[in-house]
Amino acid sequence: MTVATNPLTDLLAEKGVLLADGATGTNLFAMGLEAGEAPELWNEQHPDRITKLHQDFVDAGADIILTNTFGGTRHRLKLHHAQDRVHSLNKTAAEIARAVADKAGRKVIVGGSVGPTGELLMPLGALTYEDAVAAFVEQMEGLQAGGADVAWIETMSSPDEIRAAAEAAAKVGLPYTYTGSFDTAGKTMMGLHPKDIHAVATDIGAGPLAVGANCGVGASDILSSLLDMTEADPAAIVIVKGNCGIPEYRGAEIHYSGTPPLMADYARLARDAGAKIIGGCCGTSCGHLAAMREALDNYVPGTRPTLETIVERIGPLRNKTANEGGAAPARERRRRG
Repeated sequence: MTVATNPLTDLLAEKGVLLADGATGTNLFAMGLEAGEAPELWNEQHPDRITKLHQDFVDAGADIILTNTFGGTRHRLKLHHAQDRVHSLNKTAAEIARAVADKAGRKVIVGGSVGPTGELLMPLGALTYEDAVAAFVEQMEGLQAGGADVAWIETMSSPDEIRAAAEAAAKVGLPYTYTGSFDTAGKTMMGLHPKDIHAVATDIGAGPLAVGANCGVGASDILSSLLDMTEADPAAIVIVKGNCGIPEYRGAEIHYSGTPPLMADYARLARDAGAKIIGGCCGTSCGHLAAMREALDNYVPGTRPTLETIVERIGPLRNKTANEGGAAPARERRRRG
C-alpha cells in the first residue's frame, strides 16, 4: 500500500483537518470495566459495549476511531494469561471498529491502536529490539486482518520502541503514525523532546503518515508540546490527542477537569498551532468530542498561539516545558503565577 492511496492521507487531503476520537479506557470504566481488568478482553466478552463506544464517537463526529487494543501485545496480555490470543483479540477489535466505520455513511478511518509493551528495551531492560519488533508484528497482523487502515502507535516514551513498532508496521505492510507522551518535564520519560519527534522513524518503510503527541498530563501541556513540534517542522502532519483538562484524584478515583467548552477551545488552539489531526485522550467523553467537532466545523482562523495565550485560555501548565533555554524560567514563573 502506498501513501498516495492510503485512506488517512486521502481524507486529510479532502478535509484538511481530522477529528480523532476520545478516551477508550475512561469510557469503558464508565461502562463497567473494573480496575485491573484488561480492556482488550472485552473485544470478545462484551463486543456490544465496544461497538457502542465506537458508534458514540462516530455519532459525535469522529473522523478516526481507534481500536480497543492499546495493550494488545503479548507482553501486556500475558499479565491476564492471554498472550496466546494476541492475533484473535486484535483481529476482533479491528473487525468491530471496521463494522462501525463502514456503516457510518461517511469516510471514517480505523486506526489500530498500538501502545507500548510495558517492557524496557536493552540495555535498560531485558527486551531486545528484535523481540519488540516481533511482538508488534504479531499484534499488527491481527489488526490488519481485522481491517485496520493504519497502525496507530501511541503513548510512546522510547524512541527505540517507536522504531520497533514502525519497523513492525513496515514488515506487515500497514502505513503508520506515532505519538509520544511528553509527561516528564515536557519530554517523554526516556528524554525525547517534542521537536525531535519528527526524525525518530523517517527512514523506516515509507516513513510515518503523521507524528505527534497524546496523553501526557494536561491539555495546556500538550499544546505546549504541539508548539514545539510544529515550530520544528511546519510542514509535518501533526497529531495532538490531549487529556481532558487536568487529572485530579477525588478519593480513589481520577477526575478530569475539562468541560466541553474547554475542550472546544483546546481544539481551536490546536488548529491555530498547526495540528492536522486533533482528538482527546484520557477523560474525553463523546460529549467533549461533539463540542470539539462543532468548534472545528465553525473554525475561524486565529493567530498562532503563544504559551501565555494557552495558559490564559486553558489553564496552567502542570509540568515544566521541554525547553531549558533562556525562555524557560519566564514560562515557569507564569505557570506558578
